[in-house]
Amino acid sequence: MVERMGERADPPGGVRSVPVDVRETDDAVVVVADLPGYEEADVDVRLHDRRLELRAERSAEREASSERYVRRERRHEAVSRTVQLPADVVAEEASASYENGVLTVTLPTSTGGDEGHRIEVG
Repeated sequence: MVERMGERADPPGGVRSVPVDVRETDDAVVVVADLPGYEEADVDVRLHDRRLELRAERSAEREASSERYVRRERRHEAVSRTVQLPADVVAEEASASYENGVLTVTLPTSTGGDEGHRIEVG
């Protein structure tokens, strides 16, 4: 594990943090996250109160063989990030899209609280 400027490069448990941009407009909060190499089905987005939870997981297996040697390499990667939103949002009107490794979540703002809601990516 490598540490730089007081931060761990690889957090415990193998889950890395997702870099995000959070932008507030007049009528929405827009969160953009870089998730290169993941498929849309690998991405999970959840909203609870004023917290947006982003998570992506993938597994891969590679096999190389010759007459005397067989090697299998397995890997599992996971990234996640919880973002505290700057305003209350309308969960039912939230939308998310995933294109070229970039997840964009648009959350229309409101004046009330939220019970929790899962946002479909697509």
